[in-house]
Amino acid sequence: MNVVLVEPEIPPNTGNVARLCAATNTRLHLIEPFGFQFDDKQIKRAGMDYWAHVDWQRWPNWTAFREQVPATARLWFIESGGGEIYSEAKFGAEDYLVFGRETAGLPKNLLAENRDHWLRIPMFNRDARSLNLSNCVALVLYEALRQQGFRGEIVED
Repeated sequence: MNVVLVEPEIPPNTGNVARLCAATNTRLHLIEPFGFQFDDKQIKRAGMDYWAHVDWQRWPNWTAFREQVPATARLWFIESGGGEIYSEAKFGAEDYLVFGRETAGLPKNLLAENRDHWLRIPMFNRDARSLNLSNCVALVLYEALRQQGFRGEIVED
């Protein structure tokens, strides 16, 4: 699996997602610009010593990232307003789960161009504006891994 953070802004969220990706052997793609300095001690603290175990790539922009995505892979855009709930999608092992900035979400043009792959996480309280980015990534990633039978899981005795 692949997780994509488009222009992340909050260091602890990015660090937490990196930690999640390390634990699940998921490739992490970080697309600039960032809302923080990548050497920020908060990002290192949130990711703890997991950064050494993360398969990750930094991209200067969306275009550079998109050019390297294999033609057979699907991009899933997770953002409020999507036509389908994330648990109804059928994920593949080579798919990319794309998440936007904490304050603004994904660019509207990306969502408009990808309506068939625009997913939402249901929320039940109108007064709750959003969920934490790292929580959203965990929800969707673990559903995708569940659908694939949690292949590669290390089972301890």
